[in-house]
Amino acid sequence: MMVVTALLSWFLVGLFVRMSRARGWGQRVRQDGPQTHLVKEGTPTAGGVPFVLALSVVFLPLYLTGNAGGPRELVIWLTALAMGVIGGVDDLLKIRSRMTGRGRSELLAREKFPLQFLVGLVFAYFAAPLASHELVPGFGPVGDVILLTLVMVGSVNAFNFTDGLDGLLGGVAIIVLLPLLALSPVSALLVAALLGFLWFNAHPARVFMGDMGSHAIGAVAAGAYVLYADVWLLPIAAIIPVVAVLSVVIQVASFKLRGKRVFKMSPIQHHFEHKDIGWPETHVTMRFWMVSAVATALVWWLLGGRP
Repeated sequence: MMVVTALLSWFLVGLFVRMSRARGWGQRVRQDGPQTHLVKEGTPTAGGVPFVLALSVVFLPLYLTGNAGGPRELVIWLTALAMGVIGGVDDLLKIRSRMTGRGRSELLAREKFPLQFLVGLVFAYFAAPLASHELVPGFGPVGDVILLTLVMVGSVNAFNFTDGLDGLLGGVAIIVLLPLLALSPVSALLVAALLGFLWFNAHPARVFMGDMGSHAIGAVAAGAYVLYADVWLLPIAAIIPVVAVLSVVIQVASFKLRGKRVFKMSPIQHHFEHKDIGWPETHVTMRFWMVSAVATALVWWLLGGRP
């Protein structure tokens, strides 16, 4: 079914690109960002919507017929959908703001984070007893729920901050999920859906992922590693998302406390693109993929080489 999902994603994303261009659903580009990104002004965004739809269209019938795993998979899928909807609201606001020139262009942090924590809490409540291993010895049920909530919210935001370069997040996500392909049908289907998406998102991108896609990816990664592998292996495999979110935290904290920036730009992928560093966008993407591959290979080894 991975082939079916990849082809369906390819078709739906391509259809979405054509519809978006016809209706002018393009994204604004930060004027203070890398100057090489200015040519991307107007590129369709919210490309995560069609690939999440492709994933869901294939997964749900499989699950209902007993061919897509048990309750763990349902929990992962529902969490990905819920987080995706939160990100999708952001995408909708961005598109509407560009189309009309009015209204907000995104959800405020004080609106987004409570919703993410609510979804993370529901995930943690149902996931903690379903995990295939003891999460943290001595933590107890309440401690497990708190930990998993933080892991889920942290993962969603880390993967979200990793977006921003053509093909970067899609490639990183595929690599991070590779050790879980044979364990989690949702992870396998997401990898297939991302392959269809990358056909259009590879440099030069014809569509951007948007927040729905990045939120759903972060949720699937967190859910799959928690339920099938080990919660502590996720930040190793997802080293690039972890560094991306930490670079934002460090940058903001440094500027507020010291009035100085640590990085040329944040998240860190834009630091390397800055004219003073000068890495081409494709070089940043490829090198971040390679780092992810090495880190994920280490995780695979720590898992004992199991599929």
